[in-house]
Amino acid sequence: MPSHAVTVISPSDVAGSGETGPYPFDLFNAKCLAQGDSWFSIGSLPPGLNTNILAELQLTKSVVAVNCARPGKELVHMTDKVSDPAFVSLLAGRMQWRWDAILISGGGNDLIDVATNAPSVRPDQRLLATAAERPAGGPPVDPATLGAYYVSEPGWAAFDSHMSEVFTNLVDLRDSGQNKDQPLFLHNYTYLMPRPAGAAPGFGPWLQPAMVAFGIPQPHWLPVITELIDRLSALFLCLIQQRQAADGAAALYLVDTRQAGLVLADPAATGLSGDYLNEIHPSTGGYAKLAAVWRQAIDPVI
Repeated sequence: MPSHAVTVISPSDVAGSGETGPYPFDLFNAKCLAQGDSWFSIGSLPPGLNTNILAELQLTKSVVAVNCARPGKELVHMTDKVSDPAFVSLLAGRMQWRWDAILISGGGNDLIDVATNAPSVRPDQRLLATAAERPAGGPPVDPATLGAYYVSEPGWAAFDSHMSEVFTNLVDLRDSGQNKDQPLFLHNYTYLMPRPAGAAPGFGPWLQPAMVAFGIPQPHWLPVITELIDRLSALFLCLIQQRQAADGAAALYLVDTRQAGLVLADPAATGLSGDYLNEIHPSTGGYAKLAAVWRQAIDPVI
């Protein structure tokens, strides 16, 4: 089976200059519009230390992707006409094209943002429960329910409602123009090991300080993050199924990156460990594994 590295360009390349004119999309078998966070853009400083999913993605067809992603972007801001006018315009606005697929890497920053809110914040505005809010009797022995013991259920309910609205806005935007029912791919996130490894001085770590602030024992950190990532994945899948039930031609896909088999980092490591460069960003090899799972999802569709 042939493999073609995806050609990644920026929104400014689409219109071209006065000399070159619009980007020559006709040289490719397919064109995609990408939006997302650091997993589609930059996960370390300096940027040359690692790569991203799109940079590692190879497909059977020759494909060009217009990438609107930037580090730290939350899904809630990806369809905002003020914070991201280029993506909105290219998807359903004045500069829209009919894309063969829309690729989205989002939701992870939204999750981390709420998960790292301090214990002093109201329970419905954070994802971790204080010691006083946890069920009586202490942590359960069953590993399957250990992570949930530390979750603030009012916080999760609020996050669920918020993400449902954000998801609806994203799909409604896609369907408001000529890209109605064009394939839209989301992904969940792989499991992460909270640890003292930031992306650069002053940028992370993110999860480890939250675990410490809520007094969660270190052996329980991974089960807590696993619980949150599994809940986010289940939420995305539920939202997709609900939209498909309401609109049979919804063309929504969830790429299960948990199946990529990334090797978790050592919890004490401060840098590259396993398939991770830092606490929340994979290494180049990790991104290659993620890209292989994306290929399995995209190849049969476009």
